[in-house]
Amino acid sequence: MHANLQTKFSISYIAIIIAVLVLMNTYPLTASEDLVFHSKETTLKSSVSVMATALTGLEELSEENVAPVMAGAEETGISRILVTDPAGCILYDTRETDSALGRYVFYTEIVQALRGNDVFNASFADGAFQSRCAVPVIYRNQTIGAIYAYEYDTEQAALLRSLQNTLLRISEAVLFTVVLLSIFLSRILTRRFGLLAGAIRQMREGDYDQRASVGGHDEIADIAGEFNSLADRLQSTEEARRRFVADASHELKTPLAGIRLLSDSILQTENMDGATVREFVGDIEQESERLTRITEDLLRLTKLDSGAVEPAEPVAVAPIVERAAHMLRLVAEERGVELSCEIEREGVVLASEGDLHQVVYNLTENGIKYNRPGGFVRVKLTGDDETCVVTVEDNGIGIPESDRPRIFDRFYRVDKMRSRAYGGTGLGLAIVSDTVRRRGGSVEASAREGGGSVFTVRLPRVSAEGGGTV
Repeated sequence: MHANLQTKFSISYIAIIIAVLVLMNTYPLTASEDLVFHSKETTLKSSVSVMATALTGLEELSEENVAPVMAGAEETGISRILVTDPAGCILYDTRETDSALGRYVFYTEIVQALRGNDVFNASFADGAFQSRCAVPVIYRNQTIGAIYAYEYDTEQAALLRSLQNTLLRISEAVLFTVVLLSIFLSRILTRRFGLLAGAIRQMREGDYDQRASVGGHDEIADIAGEFNSLADRLQSTEEARRRFVADASHELKTPLAGIRLLSDSILQTENMDGATVREFVGDIEQESERLTRITEDLLRLTKLDSGAVEPAEPVAVAPIVERAAHMLRLVAEERGVELSCEIEREGVVLASEGDLHQVVYNLTENGIKYNRPGGFVRVKLTGDDETCVVTVEDNGIGIPESDRPRIFDRFYRVDKMRSRAYGGTGLGLAIVSDTVRRRGGSVEASAREGGGSVFTVRLPRVSAEGGGTV
């Protein structure tokens, strides 16, 4: 492909230049020939017409009366001049050697002139311009003869030949230079394509660290830049995928290992009392529930990543916030946490009830789990004319500032041991972040003054019919 592309570029450049050079070597010469022909026609016709006018005073033409009138014809510079009578017999000839006096001539130009026509023909051949002109000699509306002039011009032909040779030398130099430049430029161009193709092949083999360094500021450089951006994204995605698989495997392995250990203990211990068996079975149930939660969260994230989410529709936020708080109120009471819900301004967003419930429920549940007896969790719905804002505030253990930028990463835990003790999977906040982002909103976490955390969710407000903001 590389060689073919280079050959095609080279041939294309050379073909274009050859076409230009052919035009350069033909048009100026053709135009120059036409210009010389026109000049010859004007001057030669003018000279012959003057001679014909001088002869019109004669009643008839003969060798004796034509010679005195044409005495100065040799000084005109015309190569040969003939004068004939009406029958085509030559009465006057300027050629001194091999004169044709007394002979009959039937040149095409003379025949046409004896019929009353002015005739001019010219050609460029054998290194000379050859021009022929003939006009009739008229006396009282009767053709009494004809004058024929022949000019053989090598001087202007030499100038034209010199121009032709000059253009040819220039063309040869230009063609040689263009061939070298076309090969050089096409090699540079195809080399950059080759670098880009090589990087693509390396990435196809799984080397996501590969980047295309082609340089320049043209379209090829733009393509390379887009490729590098794509490579960065693929590398990030691949790293996230590997990290996700590793974390997911680890998270699934932990409850499975616990279940296996407890099961083996029951099976291998003879005469285990019933209380111990019930305790072990209870632990197995807890690990099973934890395994179920991890699996369900993984399925939710997979659906979000694949775009298989519920269709968006106008959803009132206030009832969902109240329902989530109502469902978690008993959990909060068991942990000694005060849970309150306040609706300052109702609103409608474009989402699904399942999305909103998942977001509010996860944030509120986290605020309860990572709190202490006597603490509080406050869920508030506010907003403005363009945005609905859900705030979940607690005075629990809080989040260290160094961990705050990563709390929405999958499987990230601030305190892994405490998170597992509370039954967390490390996926709840990642689900919240992905869900809110896909619905056109944002979520952020900040420290609460006096201790604890504040999670703020913002979603675009729409009309009840979903037709736009209100």
